[in-house]
Amino acid sequence: MPVYTKKGDIIKGNIIRVEARKIAKIKVIVKSGRHKAQKTVLRDNAICVIDRELEFIK
Repeated sequence: MPVYTKKGDIIKGNIIRVEARKIAKIKVIVKSGRHKAQKTVLRDNAICVIDRELEFIK
């Protein structure tokens, strides 16, 4: 399984499990129209693992 460690690397999936020492406050962002999403920043030894892959990729 590849491990991505460079700035700008992206992982994408339906369910992504994360862990980190410090997690910033969660912010609500607008995606389109009435659709909302959440974003945050993980710091200090952050790890993300895809638990469920995307069913389709655009």
